[in-house]
Amino acid sequence: MPNIKPFSLFPTLSDNLLSNRFDQIDRLFSQLTGSKPIASPIQTYNLKQIDDNHYELTVSVPGYQENDLSVSLKGSRLLIEGKKEEKSEEDNDKWIHRGISQGQFTLQFDLGKNVKIEKADLSSGLLIIAIEYELPEEEKRQTIAIENKDKS
Repeated sequence: MPNIKPFSLFPTLSDNLLSNRFDQIDRLFSQLTGSKPIASPIQTYNLKQIDDNHYELTVSVPGYQENDLSVSLKGSRLLIEGKKEEKSEEDNDKWIHRGISQGQFTLQFDLGKNVKIEKADLSSGLLIIAIEYELPEEEKRQTIAIENKDKS
């Protein structure tokens, strides 16, 4: 079953606080028992503002190829999915630790209205998604020319 992690472009403090606490407790329990964390895999990402209308979302996806990943936008929700078949373990393999997950993951980002995905690139295990916010003409600032009637 894929791990679904929702995200808002401007997350609230309480959502982050609760999810971080759960992840910390989950990791601690997993270390003590040796079982796999419930929240695994945890995809890490960076979000950078380029200018007023452009953002860059970078998601860490080590070991995934273009055909293992799917990026889609429906309404204002960006959905990033990774599906990779885990290699079957051979009897000769003697793992001491296996911390690099290569299973399935799903990330959801609620981006708001007027969003356009410009492109998605994969390089060195990083999926980089260029996001543009397009303001409708009625929401853009309009400058009104001022005429001086005294000069005529």
